Amino acid sequence: MSFAALGLADTLVRAVTEQGYTEPTPIQSQAIPAVLAGGDLMAGAQTGTGKTAGFTLPILQHLISTPTPPGRKKIRVLVLVPTRELAAQVEESVRVYGKYTQVTSLVVFGGVSINPQISALRHGVDILVATPGRLLDHIGQKTVDLSGVETLVLDEADRMLDMGFIRDIRKILVLLPKKRQNLLFSATFPDEIKELADSMLNNPALIEVARCNATAALIRQRIYTVDRDQKRALLTHLIKEHNWHQVLVFTRTKHGANRLAEQLGKDGITALAIHGNKSQGARTKALSEFKSGDLQVLVATDIAARGIDIAELPHVVNYELPNVPEDYVHRIGRTGRAGSEGEAVSLVCVDELKLLADIERQMKREIPSSTMDGFAWDPKAKPEPIQNGRGPKQGSPRQNRPRQQPAVAATKTSSKPKPAASNNAAPKAKPPTNSPRPESGAAALLGGNGRRHSGGRHH
Repeated sequence: MSFAALGLADTLVRAVTEQGYTEPTPIQSQAIPAVLAGGDLMAGAQTGTGKTAGFTLPILQHLISTPTPPGRKKIRVLVLVPTRELAAQVEESVRVYGKYTQVTSLVVFGGVSINPQISALRHGVDILVATPGRLLDHIGQKTVDLSGVETLVLDEADRMLDMGFIRDIRKILVLLPKKRQNLLFSATFPDEIKELADSMLNNPALIEVARCNATAALIRQRIYTVDRDQKRALLTHLIKEHNWHQVLVFTRTKHGANRLAEQLGKDGITALAIHGNKSQGARTKALSEFKSGDLQVLVATDIAARGIDIAELPHVVNYELPNVPEDYVHRIGRTGRAGSEGEAVSLVCVDELKLLADIERQMKREIPSSTMDGFAWDPKAKPEPIQNGRGPKQGSPRQNRPRQQPAVAATKTSSKPKPAASNNAAPKAKPPTNSPRPESGAAALLGGNGRRHSGGRHH
């Protein structure tokens, strides 16, 4: 099936083709007709599935099919996303796909001056992409008019829950017209997302694409077991020995990201860190240099990496395993996209064996493991407490969190020892069986009570 067959205008098909896309992805082939039908939509989709085009293209089609009346400057589409980087990426997609149309767009997020945003809003835009915190700033200053919103998109709703934005979203919802189209995209569906969906969606079309566990098939995963004080030396060895370029490295904390980037620099590897304490200018610079290939290594925390979308990113390294198994899948999903193969390497010390066991149980597979000659590994070493990054608890009130996080040699096979029980172990993730866990299926969210691509734009 082609994009034209989905009912998109020639101007949109032309822009998509120029980006090298000839056939829609599974979520695009399902979401585009559903959004064009005009009803609400709930989609279970991971990053890297093409979901952004899945909602931006039909939204653009609707806007060019129903032009704004002369003189009207009200926002017609509101897209809410969790991070600054993702906001910038989504708005860039709107501009790229809408380059041959008259549709206007704007992105607003925190960490930068609000005054240029106020000026742009005065001129009026069709599509506004925003993070919840900065949008509430504009609402408080009465610099944004949401009375004309026809379509609302919540992208990565589960991440917004995790970052404590659900309360902010509810504040925004009451300010929107009651008659509107609602599109909700989420990788998982915790209870609070289900409650939000129940309150805002009207008989939604339901879409579910392949689970993240299935999409990892093109990603070569490997574990290197190593003592904690040998991790940096091993990472440097891997990068230099294999001449790796464009390596996205994940750490658990902001301080750890800074320290590792500095250490890699001393090893002769160009590296920068991206996290919430970095200025917007520093994050933008780091992302730009990394995407262009001028920067060899980008060291990131989980939330800061949201919105990083690089075609054919070859290498992802877990310098430290995440506390939450699903974050591992999000991390490695940055590579192996769009049918390309990718490599995900994890450096695991004895402290992290419990986390590794949780990840393998979540993925229902054992990840190949080995040690590297010349790098010490003592499986009997005493585990140390895991320095906490993102924990499994979700949905904390925003006032208890920051307003926003940004929005950048031969081997020898060995068997992994069974993780020993320890009081120092990280919080245990929810087991995959015999107990409730976030559901990935949109149908599971509403118990199959949704509709399948029927109806029109309801008012």
